[in-house]
Amino acid sequence: MSNPTENDATVVSSVVQGFADMPGGLLPLLHEIQARFGYIPSDSIATIAVVMGLSRAEVHGVISFYHDFHTEPRGANTIHLCRAEACQAMGSRKLEQHVKARLGIDYGDTTADGRFSLEPVYCLGNCACSPSIRIGDTVHARVDADRFDELLEES
Repeated sequence: MSNPTENDATVVSSVVQGFADMPGGLLPLLHEIQARFGYIPSDSIATIAVVMGLSRAEVHGVISFYHDFHTEPRGANTIHLCRAEACQAMGSRKLEQHVKARLGIDYGDTTADGRFSLEPVYCLGNCACSPSIRIGDTVHARVDADRFDELLEES
């Protein structure tokens, strides 16, 4: 859904109006739009800017600053691969190469079938059990290439 339909634009306008008078309402507004669509449609940035009294550049700046906001559809499952030092010391670089090759994508991309998006993360708080990944909301410990393949089949 890279270009919202007329109905989607109506939904965006309705959501934006609910945050128009809220001091500091931009972040909650962006979260709400992303929750509804799974991303923030690029075509909605102008509407958000006008209603919130901001420039399009300011809205885009906030969206691009926070890594959890996306302006393109994401996969049904997001895989976060830990790149922190503890995971690197335990083989996450090798795992990273395997994950990218297996999925055929790089960080920030989504598989052609729309099943998976891949994102780096810089700590999952699971350092004692490195390397770690998160698929959706579930953190997996001591992941190697074989374990990743198993997890992929389960997802």
